[in-house]
Amino acid sequence: MRKILTILFLSFRLIATAQDFTFSQFYEQPVLRNPALAGLYKGDLRVSSIYRDQWASITVPFRTTSISVEYKSPVGNSNDFFTTGVQMSMDGAGDIRLKRTQLLPFINYHKSLSDERDSYLSAAFMGGPVFSQFDPTQIKFGDQYRNGGYSAGNPTSQVLRGNGYNYWDMWAGISYSTVFNNQLKLYIAGSIAHVNNPKIKSVISSEAGSINSKYSFNIGMNGKVNDRDYITAFVDYFSQGGNRQMIGGLLYGFSAHSTYDDQEPTILYVGSFLRWNDAIIPVVKLSFNHYSMGISYDVNISKLNTVSNWRGGLELSMAYTNFLKIRSSTLDKVRCVSF
Repeated sequence: MRKILTILFLSFRLIATAQDFTFSQFYEQPVLRNPALAGLYKGDLRVSSIYRDQWASITVPFRTTSISVEYKSPVGNSNDFFTTGVQMSMDGAGDIRLKRTQLLPFINYHKSLSDERDSYLSAAFMGGPVFSQFDPTQIKFGDQYRNGGYSAGNPTSQVLRGNGYNYWDMWAGISYSTVFNNQLKLYIAGSIAHVNNPKIKSVISSEAGSINSKYSFNIGMNGKVNDRDYITAFVDYFSQGGNRQMIGGLLYGFSAHSTYDDQEPTILYVGSFLRWNDAIIPVVKLSFNHYSMGISYDVNISKLNTVSNWRGGLELSMAYTNFLKIRSSTLDKVRCVSF
C-alpha cells in the first residue's frame, strides 16, 4: 500500500492554524494560560519549566518543553508592582521533525485595590516571534513509490515553497486576585491569545492562512484547611476557532509538621485533573524550601483509546521561587496573592 504522505503537509497547515498545545500541569506554566497570571507567587523571582512526552504508544512522540522566567518589582512606595519576564516554548512532532519555537516577553501591571487586604487588578501584554521548521528530507511523496517500492531518488511533482514559517504573535490578559480571612486565596482571569491573527504562508501553495484568536477563562484558589493541610484547585476553559477545551481539578497537600506564614513548609500534594472528553490526569507534587517538582500522566479516555490503550502523555515539572538579596526586593514592599 502506497503512503501518500502529502497528507502530512495538510496536517502541517492544520497544526499551524488549530489549537495551541496545552499541558496537563497547566498551573505550572501560568503565563501560557494567561499573561495576567504572571507574578502570583511569593518572592521576587520564579523560574518554572515543564516537559511533556505524548502519544509514544501510537506514533513518533510529540515532545514539548516550556520555560518561563518571572521577576517582580515594586512601584514606588505603593502596593502596586510590575511583573516582567519571558515565556519560551518548543515542541516537536512526527517523522518530518516539525518544530515550533516561541520566544514571548511579557509585562504585567498589578494595581492594588485595597489597603486592608491583598486585592489586585492585573493587566498584561505578551508578544514576540514564533519560528516553525520541518525536515523536508524526511518526506516521502506518493509519486516516489514505483513498482511497489519507495526510493528517495525518484522525482516528485510536488513543489515545496519552503521548510517552515515565522510570524509575530501577541497576547493580552486581565485578572483579579484577592485573599479572604488571610486563608483563602482566589483569582479569576480572562485572556485573548493571537490577538493579531498571525498569517501563515503555505509551503505547498500560494495560499495563506491565519491563526484564530484563542479566548480563555481561568479560575484558581488555594487555602489552608489547618496548619498542616492545604487544598489547591484550578479550572481553565479555552475556545479557539470553533474548538473548545476545559480542564480542571484539585490537589490536596499535607505537611508532616505544623507551619506558620513566615515558614516555607514541605508539602506533598496528590490529586487529579480532568481534561473534558480527553483524559484523566493523576498528579503528584512535592514542594520544599524554594523548589517544587511534579509528575503527571494522562490516562486517555477519548475515542483514541482503542489504539492508545488508554496511554496518553507523561509530564514532569519543576519550579524555583525566592526573594533576591537586593535593596529593591519585594520582600517588605509588595503584598500579593500567591499560588
